[in-house]
Amino acid sequence: MRMILFSSRQYDSDTFTEANAAHAYELRFQESHLDLETAVLAQGYDVVCPFVNDTVDAAVLERLHAGGTRLIALRSAGFNHVDLAAAEGLGMTVARVPAYSPHAVAEHAVGLILALNRRLPRAVARTREGDFSLHGLLGFDLHGKTVGVIGTGMIGRVFGRIMAGFGMQVLAYDPGTPADDLLALGARYVPLDTLLAESDVVSLHCPLVPATYHMIDSRALARMKRGAMLINTGRGGLVESNALIGALKDGQLGHLGLDVYEEEGGLFFEDHSNLPLQDDVLARLLMFPNVIVTAHQAFFTREAMSEIAQTTLGNVAAWRAGTPRNVVSPAG
Repeated sequence: MRMILFSSRQYDSDTFTEANAAHAYELRFQESHLDLETAVLAQGYDVVCPFVNDTVDAAVLERLHAGGTRLIALRSAGFNHVDLAAAEGLGMTVARVPAYSPHAVAEHAVGLILALNRRLPRAVARTREGDFSLHGLLGFDLHGKTVGVIGTGMIGRVFGRIMAGFGMQVLAYDPGTPADDLLALGARYVPLDTLLAESDVVSLHCPLVPATYHMIDSRALARMKRGAMLINTGRGGLVESNALIGALKDGQLGHLGLDVYEEEGGLFFEDHSNLPLQDDVLARLLMFPNVIVTAHQAFFTREAMSEIAQTTLGNVAAWRAGTPRNVVSPAG
């Protein structure tokens, strides 16, 4: 069984090579992003393993299929970058990693909240320059405040439990079945507009699907409590990036923490430090002192990387045995 991993880095090679000891597949690690031009590199590979910012549209799938690929083994939970209808039409299976370490992403979201609230990047920069004053560093107690959790799947539930441990009131919004563990902690499920209007902190943990695209737009930002904090560790397309600038400038949005960005493809996971930043919106966001942007690293823990590799290769093994698992399709 031959498998090629696009957008791979040394940490992918390390974790997948270790997990592959139980399978002995032929693995090829390719640093290039998957797109129409690089799809030719997958010629003769049964399995293609893309990452979150690779292009897996209809044209790419057709080229992969022509080269012999029959399984798209995603090493991510998200699948919005894959044309599932095209894959189904070609008879190609698409499998994902539905859960790896929900704690990794939830804990990163909490880290963003604490860093923004207590101005930790600014405080560290000051003390390194010998400035030990406290002006401009005033935060607020999380205890007694309200946190809104949008999306209560595995990550959202872990996040909600952590914030309840801080003594926060938890509001939740999810069109699916309410989570019993959050209800047991006193969480209340409310309409989205109610959550936005009553929350001091709003954190996004839902998938990017047509119904959630730009769910946080200028209207939603205007509905939020003035000066509230917005955290996104889900998918960049959940938030209309252009709308953030105005909300930050007029103080409607008090703090912003992003681990994902709408136009992150071709930017995140790469070193651009010697080049001018070409994305004007992101450049403006980085100028605000009440904004923290991390480069899609919420998932990046040892435990999560190991689980991703094991689940991805396990998906390949199940597909090879004729019992595919963790399959995604246009029907959901």
